Amino acid sequence: MRSIGMVKVVVRMVMVLIWSGTCLAETLSANFVFGDSLVEVGNNNYITSLSKANYVPNGIDFGRPTGRYTNGRTIVDILGQELGLKEYTPPYLAPTTVGPIVLKGVNYASGGGGILNRTGKIFGGRINLDAQLDNFANTRQDIISRIGAPAAQDLFNGALFSVTIGSNDFINNYLTPVLSTIERKLVSPEAFVGELITRFRGQLTRLYDMGGRKIVVPNVGPIGCIPYQRDINPTAGDNCVALPNHLAQLFNMQLKGLLQELSISLKGSTFIFADVYQIVADIVQNYKSYGFDNADFACCYVTGKHGGLVPCGPTSKVCPNRSKYVFWDPYHPSDASNSIIAKRLLEGDINDISPLNLRALFNV
Repeated sequence: MRSIGMVKVVVRMVMVLIWSGTCLAETLSANFVFGDSLVEVGNNNYITSLSKANYVPNGIDFGRPTGRYTNGRTIVDILGQELGLKEYTPPYLAPTTVGPIVLKGVNYASGGGGILNRTGKIFGGRINLDAQLDNFANTRQDIISRIGAPAAQDLFNGALFSVTIGSNDFINNYLTPVLSTIERKLVSPEAFVGELITRFRGQLTRLYDMGGRKIVVPNVGPIGCIPYQRDINPTAGDNCVALPNHLAQLFNMQLKGLLQELSISLKGSTFIFADVYQIVADIVQNYKSYGFDNADFACCYVTGKHGGLVPCGPTSKVCPNRSKYVFWDPYHPSDASNSIIAKRLLEGDINDISPLNLRALFNV
């Protein structure tokens, strides 16, 4: 039995060396970002939506509000910097995101967006994943028209595609207060997660069919630990709320299997599973060891025991030292938290990100 285990370890090491030394050896060519408010950089500025962040005090440490739902940078901003991009990846809907700029990548993410098209309807306008993929199809055609199909596929081969989505399918769909009460009685958590996985399989396959090869998919974080969930579920006391975290874990378990399945079935693909749930849960549980003073209260707040009842806006109070707070607002991590998460995705072991981290993926 021991020798079989050793063989598996050796085979795994050889595969990682092959991946990192040959087809994955090129540096990052471009950064294509899909997702929700965790990685949005301003697409919702250009649509009619209740989900926007282009006003103070958002961006207080970025220099100005841009549409990022945090005090500073998003996780993908930091990853792009660390992997060698000189500029932040721009939002698709910005009028300046045209011409040769798109050859370095585009951000399609939208606050309130989800895997399911009905997710986030309480916000009115939002760009769900199907529509984000439609927008990438337009960018892809622009790139092919500019440099030709073979060069376009070479560019896509060396690009990072990240898909950070799923939280809203729980927070602003299955768990929406009052509005989702009937659905939760009719649809079991297992059935709802099954619907998500089925839809997501088709969406990720479509991304591959359009040229995506290195596709990183963070799982859903411990959404029961965000200030908003803590405040609307006061019976949880000082603990994270159990049901949202249980739902996230149900989804994450199936997501890992899905990504392994796609890596095998889609020739030349590498689907990376980023265990953001485990990383953020670790930060929340051991926040003092990471240099934080607070792990359950929003830095940008109006009211609530955890500052989680009202979204961050011009009437909000702001903590004086953002670097000491895990959460920027009722829903989103601070720049300091995003930096820790990004570092672990870049350099972490297979407990954080598998089958290999982003530095190994791009040999940097």
